Amino acid sequence: MMKTSLRCILAGFASCTILYANASPLQPKSVDELTGQELSAQYYAYPYTDSAAPALTPAPDGYEPFHIEHYGRHGSRWLIDQRDYEYPVSELEKAERNGYLTPLGKETLELLRDIAAKEQGRCEELTDMGALQHQLIGERMVRNFPQVFAPGSTVNAKSTIVIRCILSMVNELNSINKLAPGVKVLADASNADMRYMNFDDTTGVKIRKAAKKKELKKFQAKYPEKGVFLTRLITNPEFIRDSIDNSRVERRLWRVLSNMQSHIGMPWLTDRVFSREEQHGQWMRSNANWFVEAGNSKLTKNRAQYSQRHLLRNFIESADTAVASPRVSANLRFGHDGMVLPLTVLMEINDYAREINSLDQLEQSRWYCQDIIPMAANIQMIFYRPTDSTATDDVLVKVLLNENEIVLPGTPVSGPYYRWKDLRKYYLEKLDSFKE
Repeated sequence: MMKTSLRCILAGFASCTILYANASPLQPKSVDELTGQELSAQYYAYPYTDSAAPALTPAPDGYEPFHIEHYGRHGSRWLIDQRDYEYPVSELEKAERNGYLTPLGKETLELLRDIAAKEQGRCEELTDMGALQHQLIGERMVRNFPQVFAPGSTVNAKSTIVIRCILSMVNELNSINKLAPGVKVLADASNADMRYMNFDDTTGVKIRKAAKKKELKKFQAKYPEKGVFLTRLITNPEFIRDSIDNSRVERRLWRVLSNMQSHIGMPWLTDRVFSREEQHGQWMRSNANWFVEAGNSKLTKNRAQYSQRHLLRNFIESADTAVASPRVSANLRFGHDGMVLPLTVLMEINDYAREINSLDQLEQSRWYCQDIIPMAANIQMIFYRPTDSTATDDVLVKVLLNENEIVLPGTPVSGPYYRWKDLRKYYLEKLDSFKE
């Protein structure tokens, strides 16, 4: 049924014209420099919709791209839990009935009612912003690596069986087909591929749950939800104290307002409703949770990153097939943040694989989840070979994290370009050393 539905979706591609310009890569920020959108953690919208993506370093002389391996998170989505939309409305309506709402409280309630009405039946689904994010990524991929999308090349795309991921794939393929109509596109979403597309590491889950129950709970207690924000929305302190569940409202309202960036044209009230301290506290709680999910730490027996061992091995095996072929191609995968984040750590991208054994060190270490897994997060491995040779031992690779050039383990040949045979050997030895 899923495959039939997917063919129908692909048959109905819509056109979209989007402009693109180059810019300099982003530099790491301190927490004090982060915007409210960035402090939204996993709800942070992909940054290259309103602003230009980073400029890329040209390939070494005599090399051109011939293949791409990719895994991407779905684009911006509606929240998962409908109660996130409903509960803040019901709580603020109690204050409204008693005439206790401030002007900001009235504005906030109006926005909450609007988004709750629009959400009906759409929890977990892709938003208009999420579709746009993937259209842009697909267009930039073609413009950045036109040789890979030359007439006759093949794009093999796979998605998890979740509709927001399937539609993310459709939107990206739509842009690719529009700019490169001569490319052969194959697309699928099947349980048959879930072992590497969305692997459930049972042993790892148990280890992470134990760390959350002990270490994460203790850490998050340092950032309690005090409900101070309610004084900006409700005029009566006694009513707040006696009639509002402060922590539940704070958490759910923060999610809804933070996720407003997932919708085109919706107002941004987060910075007015929540103080910087309150936003920072929510971010610290979320960032630490994601580190437990994926970071390299003794807290999780240094195992969390290996949840994506099958995915990295699939990258390598798929690349081996491409390297051995004279054809040009791309393998695109569409899934979830829970895959992109540990894969980033497993691949030792930038400094995200460094061992951190205290959650208190995350902020000073600048281990920021939103830099890795904004909505529509993606890892692209671009393979290059000499234009005058098909020798498989002279292949170079460059990796992009969210379209930013990054540092990998080993010594680059030039700039962000690494010799594939060396990186492949390193990754396979790392994977082979893992004990189930």
